[in-house]
Amino acid sequence: MTSTIHIVDDEESIRDALAFLFASRGLSTQGWSSGEAFLEALPDEDCACVVLDVRMEGLSGPEVFDRLRARGWTAPVIFLTGHADVPVAVQTLKAGAFDFVEKPFNDNLLVDLVLKAVATHENRRALLGHQQALQRRVQTLSNRETEVMHLMLQAKLNKQIAHELGISIRTVEVHRSRVLEKLGARNTTELAGMLAELAPP
Repeated sequence: MTSTIHIVDDEESIRDALAFLFASRGLSTQGWSSGEAFLEALPDEDCACVVLDVRMEGLSGPEVFDRLRARGWTAPVIFLTGHADVPVAVQTLKAGAFDFVEKPFNDNLLVDLVLKAVATHENRRALLGHQQALQRRVQTLSNRETEVMHLMLQAKLNKQIAHELGISIRTVEVHRSRVLEKLGARNTTELAGMLAELAPP
């Protein structure tokens, strides 16, 4: 893994301790002394996870989190707190935070949690990349090929498609073949499975 764990905490000793902890497991980190500094720099593609303190001078952790979400930030965020902020924990988890950890925490459990968050995020990004590539292939279909594809997905036979579109069976066969070739599917069943991945969950 080459992406970075971002540690946002106004206590230098905490940032240093976490950086040392994560480095011991081969994780790259970058520390930020405030939410404002982190938001101003706002690293993007290399971000694997954010470890964010709840109570900081200036912007609080939840306020930083809200601004990240408002900017479309999707990297997982794990909150750290030295207090039993149950209402804050509930609120942030409902808003999409990955987890909420109280200090003092078990070092190994925290690193394992971060690794889980990173793996989840990477899987999501890989799925998104796959969906975008598939969507680009779908967009290469001609209008007629798209029409044929929709009828294929309704399990209609070539004869039925030809009748419905007013074209010859041979033409349908050609379009069907092109649809499968362009989308990289071996048959209509596989095609349907691939296109189901584009549907919202």
